[in-house]
Amino acid sequence: MAEFLMPSLGADMEAGTLVKWRRAMGDRVARDDVIAEVETEKGIVEVEVFTSGLIERLLVEPGQKVPVGTPLAVIREEGEAGAPPRAAPVAPVAPVAPVAPAPPSPPPAGTAAPHEAAPPPPAALAQGPRVSPRARRRAQELGVDLARVRGTGPDGAVETVDVERAAATGTKKPASADAVMKDAAARMRRAIAAAMARSKREAPHFYLGTTIDVGAAMSWIERENAARSVAERLLPGALLLKAAALALRDVPELNARWQGDEAPPAPRIHLGVAVSLRGGGLVAPALHDADRLPLAELMAALKDLVQRARAGTLRSSEMSDPTITVTSLGERGVETVFPVIFPPQVAIVGFGKIAERPWVVEGRVVPRPVVSATLAADHRVTDGHRAAAYLASLDALLQRPEGL
Repeated sequence: MAEFLMPSLGADMEAGTLVKWRRAMGDRVARDDVIAEVETEKGIVEVEVFTSGLIERLLVEPGQKVPVGTPLAVIREEGEAGAPPRAAPVAPVAPVAPVAPAPPSPPPAGTAAPHEAAPPPPAALAQGPRVSPRARRRAQELGVDLARVRGTGPDGAVETVDVERAAATGTKKPASADAVMKDAAARMRRAIAAAMARSKREAPHFYLGTTIDVGAAMSWIERENAARSVAERLLPGALLLKAAALALRDVPELNARWQGDEAPPAPRIHLGVAVSLRGGGLVAPALHDADRLPLAELMAALKDLVQRARAGTLRSSEMSDPTITVTSLGERGVETVFPVIFPPQVAIVGFGKIAERPWVVEGRVVPRPVVSATLAADHRVTDGHRAAAYLASLDALLQRPEGL
């Protein structure tokens, strides 16, 4: 039997809320199937299963918040027989509220509704219905009082459809969609702050930078795009990402994650790409095997990753396994960026904007497009000599764009 656990979707994640099961008990699943949705401080993530078999038991109900590593389900693997082992009871991070009785009828006209003047005390909250995270957010958006909503989900849980039905027929309380967005952004900012504070506290950062002539790369892209449709054209960022990934083959110790007291080089290069979100904050999901992807495939994968990051449909593997991160603020007009390492990674690469600058070519000063590349690395894992070798490899790769 295999246990399906609450995954760690970032170094700053301690617990997650099960939002929804995509599969039911008795369903057959294959490796990489999405079987659940989990909410973290950075949004809702689709969670894949990493084994094939039959779902024997679901151990956690939607709406429960449980620590990372908590068993969520038991899966009988292919070819395995017998009854599933008894699962330990799940201890939620916060108590799960029991099902509430049917809400009372609205008070007569002119009578003040209960709990309108102030929020209920904790004891009253403990007696309310269980509410899914999506339904809670929807209630805030629509101004629905959850105390008056009858749930139709499992064991009386309040779901989004119940909230929307109540909004169409019931009494609302003032609410603001902007307030909901601000709250989500604040929670994400707190999560980012915790991860970055940990990084600067634990990792002895050192920084190197260089300026790279990308004239050859820009000329090659122009020629290459002339033969492509608009939808298939390459962006300079794709070349920078591919070169950043390939250069790790020469300095593999930068492509690593801390595992206890060690940071062994990862066997594959999963490039985390920092993506800013429209509501504020950022995520850095992985482009898997970025060094092996042809440029056209990398470009398509990058577009898809950015779109899904901003739509909130990332997968758990994309959030949990980047081996190094690349961040670029060139589109914001920034020339140089000095980034902070995303733990448990040991390095991060930064790119500024591509700008035309005076450059010496064969003894003559000519205008050339250049880009500032920086590297922040963990001094416990590497040193300045090896970090410089990485930047030199990155430069050399961009001088031969046809080989990327």
